Amino acid sequence: MDKLKFLLESNMFGVCSKIGQKLNFSASSIRKYFIYASFFTLGSPVIIYLVLAFWMEIRKTIRNANHPSVWELE
Repeated sequence: MDKLKFLLESNMFGVCSKIGQKLNFSASSIRKYFIYASFFTLGSPVIIYLVLAFWMEIRKTIRNANHPSVWELE
């Protein structure tokens, strides 16, 4: 069971864990409520999850870009 949990957590986008860090909740409880919400609303939170995953990747790309700032231009 631990191998499956590690596999899923390493291959997912990390949206639930990032939200858990920001809100001081455990990532497993956020995942559990996300699954419950997906069942009750027929999968609409999946769209929100994908949008958040896309947004996190864009932010990471922008932060890691090596663009010189205005003050570093010569």
